[in-house]
Amino acid sequence: MKILIAPDSFKHSLTAREICNSLRKGLLQSPGVKDIRLLPMGDGGEGTIEAIFDVAGGQKITIEVHDPLMRKIRAEYLVFENGSTAFIEMANASGIELLREEERDPWLTTTYGTGEFIKDALDRGIRKFIIGVGGSATNDGGMGMARALGARFLNEYGQEVNQGGGNLGKIKEIRLDGFDPRVKHCEMRVACDVENILTGMNGASIAYSKQKGANDLMAEKLDKRMWKFYQLCSDPTHKHIPDTPGAGAAGGLAAGLAEFCQAGLYKGFDLIAEYLGLEEKITEADIVITGEGKVDQQTLQGKVPAGIAKLARKHGRISICIAGMLGKDWEKLYDHGMDLILPIQENPSNLDKALDKTPELLEKTGFRIGKIIELIAR
Repeated sequence: MKILIAPDSFKHSLTAREICNSLRKGLLQSPGVKDIRLLPMGDGGEGTIEAIFDVAGGQKITIEVHDPLMRKIRAEYLVFENGSTAFIEMANASGIELLREEERDPWLTTTYGTGEFIKDALDRGIRKFIIGVGGSATNDGGMGMARALGARFLNEYGQEVNQGGGNLGKIKEIRLDGFDPRVKHCEMRVACDVENILTGMNGASIAYSKQKGANDLMAEKLDKRMWKFYQLCSDPTHKHIPDTPGAGAAGGLAAGLAEFCQAGLYKGFDLIAEYLGLEEKITEADIVITGEGKVDQQTLQGKVPAGIAKLARKHGRISICIAGMLGKDWEKLYDHGMDLILPIQENPSNLDKALDKTPELLEKTGFRIGKIIELIAR
């Protein structure tokens, strides 16, 4: 039987490539399992740049940018397709993994560094962009990104407001006369890892800012400021943007890219799967193994396991999902076409110990799947 291993990364733990290797090691302990192909996946969040690089190659460009708290760091993006296209993973400049837990504060964090990535690529003559917006530490609606490209955000006294989502409500005027004119000649596609709209109960602030350091009160205030900001900044032809699925990705950065850069918003899984040739690879396999760190209701919002389950069912292939842990509504993934969901944990354990043991647990899970495959093949 032909097996395709195509997981997303496990946040705070292993890359998709490392997960592939651990599962493969376990699978190969079953004598009947021989034909295994690896396809590390991503949906626009952390690790997607590696998935693209594995398949498409290219050149990784490392530059100095500002992190979510405006500290200078070295970070990379990918140039591929003979130097014509940039893949920018916003998490590399504006991601939550760049901050210690006590530093996380969506009131202050900014997407400025993501804008610096775009500017550097523009300086290199690049005019085609794919921007993955998963794994953010931010809730600034893309204000920081636009500021890095020359936009000005002024308060009632004509002074620049400070960075961060908490300051969106102070903006009284947006000046775009200094905005980089090269952006108008670009093709930008945003790989959104969630389908949330910009504001409201299912919007960026209410749904996700608490994961980034906000409490309930701050989340409500951020949501109101985000709504006010987009009432101010929306071009009359862009009034649909806040209600577009995916606009709330990365704390509204997706909406900001659509508003200021005329970017198109796409389901991250669909966009990345197209570049990786995923559907064709699924048709060549008998069993597809996928997974992510936590399988829960968010998995159903366009994440890798849900997308793979749909494609596997479409082509009559068996799909298996491995999970670092199971959260709310995990079983609903079965309704999306998944055939089997396997948590890798064997015994109750605290998070730190579980993370340390992840490679071992994945190998053992691969071994168990191998035994299942042997049963299927009888």
